[in-house]
Amino acid sequence: MKNLLRNKYFLFIVKLTIVLLSFYFIYGELKNNDQLDWQKFFLLLEQKQSVLGIAFLLSFSVANRFLEILKWQNLVAFIKPISVGESTKQVLGALTAGIFTPNGLGEYAGKALYFEQKKTKKIIFLNLICNGIQMILTVLFGTIGLFIIGYWKWALIIIGLFCFLLLASFLSKKIKIKGYSIEKLLAKLNEIPKTIHRKNILLAIFRYMVFSHQYYFLFLAFDVDLPYLTMMASIAAVYFLASSLPSFQFLDFAVKGSVALFFFEKLGINEWIVIFISTLMWFLNVVLPVVIGSYFVLKFKPKWN
Repeated sequence: MKNLLRNKYFLFIVKLTIVLLSFYFIYGELKNNDQLDWQKFFLLLEQKQSVLGIAFLLSFSVANRFLEILKWQNLVAFIKPISVGESTKQVLGALTAGIFTPNGLGEYAGKALYFEQKKTKKIIFLNLICNGIQMILTVLFGTIGLFIIGYWKWALIIIGLFCFLLLASFLSKKIKIKGYSIEKLLAKLNEIPKTIHRKNILLAIFRYMVFSHQYYFLFLAFDVDLPYLTMMASIAAVYFLASSLPSFQFLDFAVKGSVALFFFEKLGINEWIVIFISTLMWFLNVVLPVVIGSYFVLKFKPKWN
């Protein structure tokens, strides 16, 4: 593998393949999605032309990825300090590499390639922490959201499962699976300074607030007028259940759109509005960063030696 990565022609073909596949999957999903009525969508855009409104919604996408970039820079500082520019390159490049892999698994390998091979396990572990805290917050806010909108039985089941897993982890923390145990995992987590953990949690909370409110403001832009708490609770539930389902990044809007339909149709929101907002969220927070990330993929030079 190392010898292949050193071959500039092979590396160029790999990078070009990643970029072309990314754009192919994105184009295919936009073109072949029968639920999207583009004529209705462009008519609505024409009626609501607002440079400030578009800039406002785009600012949430910029803030969303920037917070993720700061999260990664903060965590990698445990191994070595990197600049915001370097962190941007790694985050967006890895996002592009992971778009057509299940649950973005390619992102882990993508980030690892920016570092020496001996640091691969540490980078994968740090990326797990980076994504893990976001998932924990999604579960936490999603469970609260389910309670607020009346799905308290689901919320109680989730809390029960969480308590069971917590108890099982405590009782089996010394049991090893392929040389790893809960105890060893906790020890590895404790090696990272608490200041890094605290900053990671804080940035993750800010990021969650940013993308959930972007979703909320898009509904407002489509003239959906429902109580703030109801909308935010429903959005939290959608993100939680959608994140629990295995999927590919390029199918993210289809998964979230299907889950969103389940909740928002019950609130009387038009089906096509729900589908379009889910698609716009995907376009703003996945497609645009992947377009930028494609540049970093093409400029990529592996650190493995």
